[in-house]
Formats: sequence, C-alpha cells, structure tokens
Amino acid sequence: MSVTTTSIRPAKKLAFAWTAWLGLLPFFFFGLAFEFLPLLTTIRSSLTSKGILTLEFYRQAMQPIFMRSFGNTFKISATTALLGMVLGTLVAYAIITTKNKFVQNALTALSDVTTNFGGAPLAFAFIVILGSTGIITLLLKQVGIHLYPSFRIYSISGLTIAYLYFQLPLMILLILPSLHGLKREWREAALNLGASTYQYWVRVALPILFPSLASGFLLLFANSFGAYATAWTLTGSDVDLITIRIAALIRGEVQLAPELADALSIISLLIMSACVIGYMLLSNRARKARA
Repeated sequence: MSVTTTSIRPAKKLAFAWTAWLGLLPFFFFGLAFEFLPLLTTIRSSLTSKGILTLEFYRQAMQPIFMRSFGNTFKISATTALLGMVLGTLVAYAIITTKNKFVQNALTALSDVTTNFGGAPLAFAFIVILGSTGIITLLLKQVGIHLYPSFRIYSISGLTIAYLYFQLPLMILLILPSLHGLKREWREAALNLGASTYQYWVRVALPILFPSLASGFLLLFANSFGAYATAWTLTGSDVDLITIRIAALIRGEVQLAPELADALSIISLLIMSACVIGYMLLSNRARKARA
C-alpha cells in the first residue's frame, strides 16, 4: 500500500508541473509575438540591404548628427536619473520615518500611481500647468515673477522637470525596501561607539545602500533613455533626442530610412539592456546585503 502511494505521488507532481507549464503558454506566445519576433525583424532589417548582409546602417548611425542625438539623450537621462535618485531617496526616507501609517500608505500608493503616468497625458498636464499660459505661470505673473522667456516648458529644462514626475516616484518604490532593511541596531551601535549621525550615514548606511542606489540610477537611466511620447508631445523636434530621431526616420519627415532607424534602435536597445543587466546584478547584491 505504501509502495503504491509513494509511486503515485511523483506522477501527481509531474502532472501538476505540466499543467503549470501549460498555464504559461499564453505568456510565451505573447512574448514571442510582441517581443522576440519584432526584435528579430529589427535586427534583420538593420543588417541587410536588398538581401545582402551589411553593416552600412550601423556605420551611418555613427555620423555626428546621430551622435549628437545620443549625447542629448545621455545628458537628459543621466540628469533625471541622478536627480531622481537623490530626491527619491530623500522622500522615501521621509516616508518611512513618518509615524503616521496612513500618510505612509497614501504616499506609497501615490508613488505607485504617478510612476505609471507618462506619455502624452503627462506632457499636456505640464503644458496646462507650466506652459506660457499655464496656471502656475499666470499665478506667478500676478506676484511679479515672470517665468517666460527665461524658462520654457517646451525646452530640455522643461522636459527634465516632466521626466522627474515619473522618475522620482519610481526611485521611491525602488529604494523603500532597502531603507526598511536598515536595522535600528546598526545606528544604535554606531552612536554608542561615538559616531555622529553624519559618520553613521557616510560609513555605515550609505555603503549598505550603495548597490540599491546604483541599481536605481541605472534603471532610471534606462527608463528615461527609452522615453518618447512625453518628449515628442512636449517639445516636438526642438529637443534632439535619439527616440525622436528614430521616429522621424520611420515617418520620413526629413528622409525615409527605416533600416537606419532599426540600427539606431538596436544600439539604443543594447544601451538600455546593459543598464537593466547592471540593475539586476546590483539588486541581487543589495538583497544579499539586506539579508
């Protein structure tokens, strides 16, 4: 009887495993149809011309005009990632040190919502608020503060502010687990040994938080690097970003060159993939540090 029971259990486990894999089939089909096949098509298009294998499109992607686009994208991505990392960490620390649980939960939920708010709606919202006839612009004008023409929401500085709207809450969500992982005993031990609050943060807390901060920076960088809808709706072609340049090559506003656009897309994808891989490695290191 026991032999029969023990022989049936592995069969049941095997049947359950196959059932679980069958449940994942829709996900695999979705990933194949909307991720892997388009990626393979893009790679093939960037490497072939009239059916002949070539690197010509990648050579064209190295031209100064496209390097300038990459440079502008790197600049705004690094700026918003750095500001988002610093400000997001400060806000997250303020959230966890707040004794009111309702405020903590409300601010965390607000961060979860705002980090997913982007694209054209976000751009229109900033135009209504900080545009030349925006609400805040007119209110400041009433008290003698004139934002325009020294500031324009339709410029790279305005785009930086718009990007921070979804970069900052994303960093809050990323850094909250690490801040919660800072044990109170570590601070008490440092203070008992004569360390000041500054020394505790510099020598104890920040080294522990560094993997989380670095991984958050990389993810924010990738998040900003691939943004398109917000930048195009807010600034149009006034700000020369690589995503806007790719879209122009596909639409044929200046020239129709989809293969060149595909080559630029693959280069951008490699950059963002490197950031995501770095984020994953540093996140694993941060989890081990918290453990």
